[in-house]
Amino acid sequence: MKNYIITGRPGIGKSTLFNNIINTLRKSGIIVGGIKSPEVRDSKGFRIGFKIIDLMSNEEGWLAKRNYYSTIKVGKYGIVLDESSRIIREALRKALEKADVIGIDEIGPMELKIHVFRTMLEQVLNSDKPKILVIHYRLRDPSILDKIYRVENEKYVLTEHNRDLLNKVLPQKIVMEIKQIIKK
Repeated sequence: MKNYIITGRPGIGKSTLFNNIINTLRKSGIIVGGIKSPEVRDSKGFRIGFKIIDLMSNEEGWLAKRNYYSTIKVGKYGIVLDESSRIIREALRKALEKADVIGIDEIGPMELKIHVFRTMLEQVLNSDKPKILVIHYRLRDPSILDKIYRVENEKYVLTEHNRDLLNKVLPQKIVMEIKQIIKK
């Protein structure tokens, strides 16, 4: 199957493009499952953590919180292991069973520290379903990268110069291609 890969430096608009693609797929009647992990900011604009959201049910919980005590830390963020693991497991299980397309925003060092994410990601990457994957620009995990790139891919590196154009044309292009793949 095919992977559509979105990458680029932090703050460039990867999640915006991902959300545009997911929304366009849904409007076309394509069932999308998976997860996204948006940042959460306080009233002063400071990032305080990351949520984890199930794309099918919209259930959400904490992925990581700033200064949160956890046995798993990434920088100043502590992973909220029980909550994030439960949502990740259920969201990706449902996506594998029921979705036409699987989306993950993002595959990065924080998410890969969670055993359940790594295990479920391997199942997702081994599935025949088309995937929309946001990949952290510094991801260097050889086993995960090998699984991602062993199938046909279209990789998009977002920059200040191409992000507006990609947000205009890529969602519809992907819908047309995926409709051909899944025959919807």
